Amino acid sequence: MKAETYAGYSGAHLEVIAKAEAAGRAIPPLWPLSSSVAVNPFLGQTENSLSQVAALLDRVAGTAVTMPRDWYRTKIEVGTINDADLTAALAKLPEAAKDIAALKAAAAQDAPSPHALPTIADLAYEVSGIDWPGIVNDRFGSWAAGYFDAGQALWQNKPGRRAFDAWRDFASRDLTPEIAGLGGFGELVANTPARTRSALVAAVDVLGLSAEATETYFHQLLLGLGGWSQVARYRLWQAELAGGTDLTTTDLLTIRVVWEQALYLKYAKDIEKKWGEIAKAHATPATPSPDHLIDAALQASAEFAGQRALAETLSSTPLPTNEGRPALQAAFCIDVRSEVFRRALESVDPSIQTLGFAGFFGLTASHQSFASDVAEQRLPVLLNHGVTSKAGSEADATADLNARFAARAGRAWGRFKLAAVSSFAFVEASGPVYMGKLLRDALGRDHAKGPDKQVPVLNLSFGLEDRIGAATAILGAMSLTGNFAPLVLLLGHGANVVNNPHASALHCGACGGYSGDVNARLLAGILNDKDVRDGLAKNGIAIPDDTLFVGGLHVTTTDAVTIFDGDFAGHNHAHHLAKAQDWLASAGKLARTERALRLPRAANGDDVAKRSRDWSETRPEWALAGCKAFIAAPRSRTKGKGLAGRAFLHDYDWQKDEGFGVLELILTAPVVVASWISLQYYGSVVAPDVFGAGNKLLHNVTGGVGVVEGNGGILRGGLPWQSVHDGEGYAHDPLRLSVCVEAPAEAITAILEKHPNVRALFDNSWLHLFTLDEKGAMSQRYDGDLKWVAFDGGATEGALAA
Repeated sequence: MKAETYAGYSGAHLEVIAKAEAAGRAIPPLWPLSSSVAVNPFLGQTENSLSQVAALLDRVAGTAVTMPRDWYRTKIEVGTINDADLTAALAKLPEAAKDIAALKAAAAQDAPSPHALPTIADLAYEVSGIDWPGIVNDRFGSWAAGYFDAGQALWQNKPGRRAFDAWRDFASRDLTPEIAGLGGFGELVANTPARTRSALVAAVDVLGLSAEATETYFHQLLLGLGGWSQVARYRLWQAELAGGTDLTTTDLLTIRVVWEQALYLKYAKDIEKKWGEIAKAHATPATPSPDHLIDAALQASAEFAGQRALAETLSSTPLPTNEGRPALQAAFCIDVRSEVFRRALESVDPSIQTLGFAGFFGLTASHQSFASDVAEQRLPVLLNHGVTSKAGSEADATADLNARFAARAGRAWGRFKLAAVSSFAFVEASGPVYMGKLLRDALGRDHAKGPDKQVPVLNLSFGLEDRIGAATAILGAMSLTGNFAPLVLLLGHGANVVNNPHASALHCGACGGYSGDVNARLLAGILNDKDVRDGLAKNGIAIPDDTLFVGGLHVTTTDAVTIFDGDFAGHNHAHHLAKAQDWLASAGKLARTERALRLPRAANGDDVAKRSRDWSETRPEWALAGCKAFIAAPRSRTKGKGLAGRAFLHDYDWQKDEGFGVLELILTAPVVVASWISLQYYGSVVAPDVFGAGNKLLHNVTGGVGVVEGNGGILRGGLPWQSVHDGEGYAHDPLRLSVCVEAPAEAITAILEKHPNVRALFDNSWLHLFTLDEKGAMSQRYDGDLKWVAFDGGATEGALAA
């Protein structure tokens, strides 16, 4: 696949091409279902404020980016949002209203419904009565499902072809548009320039668009393609991560513009005047209206209210910590679901210490599961893999080979039963054989595939010095450099569900949408290595000879924990392991009981455990719904405080962080990942039609990459409605994440100065930032532009320093 050059284009055309590439980056990426991760839907707009993005998405998507005003009205009426919150919001957005009385009056009136500027397909629909937007989505989806297929289709698209190339072949032979009334469409497509950019600028010339108009017009067309443009953006993300590039977003945009060109040529006489007005509107900046500013102020007031409640929780007295050697240390992922289990486990016995760290445990592993050829990227999607591993040693090679043959036979059998020549006969002849499986599924006896029994093994190229260096950095970042317990559990997390296309979204976001058991077991192996421990001792980290590290898996759907103690033969920790199993079982029961209070139709903890095996259950767990805070501080600051499974907890001791390298890592990696999670939930609640996946009951998996709602059309990204709503009310309050860090404000400021992309998240309030004092109470608020103000629980706040 050869890249196109820019030679031969005019200056105006080059500007149009640049706008097309910028529009592609304004779209969030969509990871495939096999390894889906949360993505910030506003990824391309974080350099702007909420009100500016509201104006943009009003124009290009016809969606609001805040809640309906009755949501804020209710919170004001019941006192959740008080006058201090409204006052603080107006201090941030003084142009929204002259005073809080005016803001309350505005909240009492419903906001006008957002309306996107019409596309040419919309205008053609108006004058012809033919549903051209629906036809475009249907025909585009039919082609895209085959082009982007990841192994689901029996007839595969020829790999390596540019998307625009493949579509031209498809569309020039597709009779549906012509039957619907768009005569000559196939001929027009066949005669478009073969080079994507040439076809794009030719169509833009026909439409009479200026380069300024294409900025929001291109964004609108790509957003209108839903998840298909997001899959293309994912390809660009992956290519850039590897140091390359990818033009699929431009290809898809060009396809959509060619459709607009064909419809314009058909209906120009009837729509020319109105289209000219729309083109002029696209050429003007998207400026926030008074209503956008009011809605942004109301959202800010809700977030101030949430921060008051968080401050009250954090100002309470923490439980005392055990000063002696812990009987057990258990390191969990920072995921909010771990907070419930950590609190439960600590309550079982005061000698237990828990820690929070990103669930990939610092190992960026590209891993092959047992009998698999797939390289699973078990690491944050912001990073490239640094190590490779596989399940099983050389002694498992024969079993691995047999398992591969069995897996291939299973895949061949699956293809045979779905093939055109055999599918109907297969159902007639073999259907009854599946009665047993149907009964097992209905009774909840079948289970999803669990973790590999074989020990994960690092590639030998990751030598001793590499392992010592990694162990030193990881233990330092975990603030675990002394006072080691006899047994240290490293617990990744994952979910175990059946009949759920979005199952990987319940796994670990830090592990690329996989479970965290592999990384936990790999790190345990490194830290139990005598040679590594000798190297650690030279680096100032002395691990006692009687300390054993063991990897494990916390299953968040059931709150059961598996410990992989069989990874290490010959240990003398049977007593410690047996006691740990008892503690974990007790904690699991407490955690399930707490989670039952939130899950619909769950009478008790036993009901919670059964949900993962119910093939009809649309809400096996709430995943990260409700997340509202990220806290980086010693666990002693938050121990026993009722954070209700709504906070990411990262252990961090700034006094041990010489040069603040760990702080920089936390702010630029885990915090950014947490912001993606928080904002995906936010977007799926406030704009479900644009950034949500729709109703699970209507989902059909397409191409193995995503879902459509119904039997075709656009791919749906984001979270299903059942992930944020319980059928009666929201399970997630759309509040942008509050990041609380116990560290000097000056150190945080220096890091923000160094990383402008991270700073933009805080400057534009996509995240809120606070410092904590030595008691764990919120003490200062970041006020933007590298300035801080004193925080006193949400009342009057005064400026501190730049």
